[in-house]
Amino acid sequence: MNEFEVYALCYGRRTGFRGEHFLGYDGNSAEPHPTAYYVWLAVSPAHTVLVDAGIRAERAREIPGLDYVEPVRLLAELGVGPEAVDHVVLTHLHYDHCGTVARFPAARVVVQRSEVDYWTGPWAKRIERERWLLDEAVLEDLRADPVDGDVEVVPGLSVHLVGGHTAGMQVVRVETGSGPVVLASDASHFHENIETDRPAPLLHSMPGVYGAFDRVRELAGSGPVVPGHDPEVLARYPPVADRIVRISGTSGS
Repeated sequence: MNEFEVYALCYGRRTGFRGEHFLGYDGNSAEPHPTAYYVWLAVSPAHTVLVDAGIRAERAREIPGLDYVEPVRLLAELGVGPEAVDHVVLTHLHYDHCGTVARFPAARVVVQRSEVDYWTGPWAKRIERERWLLDEAVLEDLRADPVDGDVEVVPGLSVHLVGGHTAGMQVVRVETGSGPVVLASDASHFHENIETDRPAPLLHSMPGVYGAFDRVRELAGSGPVVPGHDPEVLARYPPVADRIVRISGTSGS
């Protein structure tokens, strides 16, 4: 049996502006807009896989208004200690998705080679925005197993290079007892991005974002697509604990 249970763990919440998440002025760009920050856990009889690693506590303290809980504390509520995680999949290397990866020393860390090459190459360090999005302390100590393209990480869980949001953005497809789940992460920040075909403004390639939308839809079929920053995730799926919901293969409501 290669079927997984999938959970979304909301480690952070803050209120920003709508314009941070939807490209183009629509008259509502300055309106307050809640944002959630997630890691995801996929558990099968054989494997415990963490998807993304959140923000490290030191960086979280620098973000105004962020209601933050360390991801390892949320994992503990599910009875999962850092040593039990055998794989960490990093969808990309922005600071809010890779920050606590060092807390999982026994895990194989899976990230796209093109993502590592971009952030360690000559271009990212020359772009002011990229310097803000990077956590240099994490990158310097990153112990990763780079992969190329679409790869089965373990039976029932695969990564798929989509690009767009970052040079090597990858999404995760997980087989569950009720069908596939696609963890889109920042390939679609909110349900509204992919459902209305409207990118977020924080991107590496505009054509790449649209291509990522198409690929995510293809991978998901009729199954759920779980976005990277939408508080609605906590309302669509059954609660397990404060800040934690069970995704599995349910369609939500």
